[in-house]
Amino acid sequence: MIEQASFALRGRNPDVLTCIANLSNDEVFTPPEFANRMLDTLAEAWAADNDGASIWADSSIRFLDPFTKSGVFLREIAKRLIAGLEAEIPDLQTRVDHILTQQVFGIGITRLTSLLARRSLYCSKHATGEHSVATGFANDYGNIWFERTEHSWKNDKCEFCGAPRAIFDRGPELENHAYAFIHTNDIKARLGELFGADMQFDVIIGNPPYQLASDGGTRDVPIYNRFVDAALQLEPKFIAMVTPSRWFAGGLGLDEFRDRMLGDRRLRSLVDYAKMDTVFPGVDFEGGVSYFLWDRAHNGECEVTHFFNEENPEKTSRNLGEFDVFVRNPNALSILRKVREKAEPSIIDIMSTNNEFGLVTNFRGFSDKKGGGDSIAVHAIRNTKRVIGWMDRSELPKGHALVDVWKVLIPKSYGERGAIPAQILGPTLVAEPPSASTQTYVFIRANNEQEARYIEHYTKTRFFRFLLSLRKITQHAAKPVYTWVPQQTWDRNWTDADLYAKYGFTDEEASFIQKMIRPMAGADD
Repeated sequence: MIEQASFALRGRNPDVLTCIANLSNDEVFTPPEFANRMLDTLAEAWAADNDGASIWADSSIRFLDPFTKSGVFLREIAKRLIAGLEAEIPDLQTRVDHILTQQVFGIGITRLTSLLARRSLYCSKHATGEHSVATGFANDYGNIWFERTEHSWKNDKCEFCGAPRAIFDRGPELENHAYAFIHTNDIKARLGELFGADMQFDVIIGNPPYQLASDGGTRDVPIYNRFVDAALQLEPKFIAMVTPSRWFAGGLGLDEFRDRMLGDRRLRSLVDYAKMDTVFPGVDFEGGVSYFLWDRAHNGECEVTHFFNEENPEKTSRNLGEFDVFVRNPNALSILRKVREKAEPSIIDIMSTNNEFGLVTNFRGFSDKKGGGDSIAVHAIRNTKRVIGWMDRSELPKGHALVDVWKVLIPKSYGERGAIPAQILGPTLVAEPPSASTQTYVFIRANNEQEARYIEHYTKTRFFRFLLSLRKITQHAAKPVYTWVPQQTWDRNWTDADLYAKYGFTDEEASFIQKMIRPMAGADD
């Protein structure tokens, strides 16, 4: 009766965990179907490492979701264990009590989510409540712990998560989002305090919070990497975790994290979705979402599955550390290798640095009309429209040596939410001297007008934009994103046909570029 009422409702009733709204774009509830995909990946790896044994038939395995929200991972794990342990523990209530008290554990990220997780797992917001399916607990929280944790402020930021004090130093009536799993100097000792000194978790699984607003929302700081690092410190047998895919090639402050992840040969599986809303309906993160399976016993290449949509995924075995960023699409690798074999100078050698002239994106200190004296053009965007303003050269904060240089301006941001074929860049333009630009643009330097025209034409080729796309995982395209784009001789308008021939692309490789990148106005096609 308990099994039918509490763990097998899916056949006749809608699953409430498919219906609840997300807390925010940063704290995303995991759909049950997606959680089960991750559990299937885990079970396959466990069987491969253990002579075909089922992880769900092992009564000694301990699972931890250290950032549980809806409790979906713990609930789905419990359901599988209830079926898998029937032979070993025939009595249903004894089996349920063993699983809930000895095998599944969680840490809530807020008081609300801890109550929701207990309701999902124990069928009661209190583990000792009259409707709880567990009879072995002496406390209300059971094995799903939550207590308010405080930030540790240092220089107006939390030393553990980087949260700004001005935003998150809140009274007890408001959630402060100080997540217990990453607010400690010794995660092993902290979990020992919560669940017992001898507790060793075999599997850590879940979907952590993704980011915290750092300065009013304009530069949100990723924190999911901190949860991954904390999980690794616990030395479990397996870690299965959801993250935004932007760490593959970008993300604020993620360079060291990316280096560690791509160099870790214990990453057994990586499943990547280019469009986040295909698996998390209603959630839209530029760059997509993925989950990985880390296996302590694995030492080798990673099985990568990439979904452009929900059908026909690409599956390959990959050396994640081949490049400094992760190239998502395996069909791009042969193209990239051919380009890099020539070892030509990169276009970034003649590109501007970030905010070369010291004029921020929302700079408005220019006139709509050209003044007298030493007036220079300022290229900017106002209310989503491109404008040219004017200011005196002497008022420019920095970058004076580049005012009299011909430039090819490229918008720094252009988002398409995973569309294929993609344009990758917004329209470029040639800026004649004397000129400057706001931080809205990056630019390529040219020696004269003719060279600038040739460079602008090059930026519109599919070849240029395809190579850019391999490092551009979000809408932002700062200078490092252009690293793999080679310079050419600026004595003609390079066409895609010229470039495909120069680098020896096969018909299949050329067709792949044509499929992935759409034509751009002003380019030869």
